[in-house]
Amino acid sequence: MKDEIGNLLMKASNINGTTVKNPADETIGEIKEVMLDTLTGEAAYVVLSVNTGFLNLGSKYFAVPWEVFKFDSVQDDVFILDVDKEKLENSPGFDKDNWPTGPQAEFIAKVRKYYGYGARRDPSHDKGGVESIETQRENYESRRDPANKQSEFLG
Repeated sequence: MKDEIGNLLMKASNINGTTVKNPADETIGEIKEVMLDTLTGEAAYVVLSVNTGFLNLGSKYFAVPWEVFKFDSVQDDVFILDVDKEKLENSPGFDKDNWPTGPQAEFIAKVRKYYGYGARRDPSHDKGGVESIETQRENYESRRDPANKQSEFLG
């Protein structure tokens, strides 16, 4: 689906399970989740599950910034990831059974830096700068429900 100026729009529910290929048309894996920053509404990162035939890392998920993916409009529901195997193999990620929880500012900054992107923008948009990890942590702590000690970003 496209908007009035031709930008491609996708339903979020259709993104999970989307096939990810490289430019050589080799299947890398599939998108497991898109992690949203609830403060800014931006995609913090995409959780990529890599096929064991592509990399022998079946127990690991990879965190990849949304901006790294390209949508292939020729092949239905395919995202293109132009990253070589070695870079992907060494990219930040986590064990399938041990998803990140709590404040993730440092993890997200590491992911973005690894792929050559700067820090996330300040969600207040009136400062025009980059929000520090400390400020993100303080914002998280101020929004957190102190009565719910089990509160996590991921459920």
